[in-house]
Amino acid sequence: MTIRVATEADAQYAEQLCQWYIESAKTRGTGIAKREPDYVAKKMASGDAIIAFVDDELAGFCYIETFDDKTFVVNSGLIVNAEIRKGGVGRAIKQAVFELSRTKYPQAKIFGITTSLAVMKINTDLGYEPVTFSELTTSEDFWKGCKSCKNYGILMENERKMCLCTGMLYDTPEKQLVQVQVPDFASHITPPLPIGTDPAPTPSETDSAQ
Repeated sequence: MTIRVATEADAQYAEQLCQWYIESAKTRGTGIAKREPDYVAKKMASGDAIIAFVDDELAGFCYIETFDDKTFVVNSGLIVNAEIRKGGVGRAIKQAVFELSRTKYPQAKIFGITTSLAVMKINTDLGYEPVTFSELTTSEDFWKGCKSCKNYGILMENERKMCLCTGMLYDTPEKQLVQVQVPDFASHITPPLPIGTDPAPTPSETDSAQ
């Protein structure tokens, strides 16, 4: 498996990733905010995303955003190819996007909201703790991203104090980075590149997925 910081050249996968989000929401029957291909492509171009491949096939994706003058960073949009879930791909991507967040924004609080038990487990392993929504960003830009989720009405009925999602927060910048355990299937990982470094082309790339 290859995991690396996404680039502008990866915009070719944005449409496919957005389709995965739609399919995942239908399969799980829980709320997942809708993403648009243009938005995903912008995250790739800015180096604020992690993308994964297995045998040169798209395997997964996750991106980061900042809020409140970069004092909060959210790791969002984790998605894994349904055909290879439970193989350690999601865990490896979460590790990589967590490292990217700490590299680019070392003093920021890292957070996320999720209905996924698997994501909660990975976040806990990384050092996140469950918190109330009042401890997360108050940015309108973040919360308006929930509008496309089918549970948005529940969120607003509760004045953004609670919903079906669980809030999780990592706010210990000085804490040593935890290395989560990845199954043997996903043991060959390309570490995230230093910010501003272009990756070497791979067979899956062509000229030049919140």
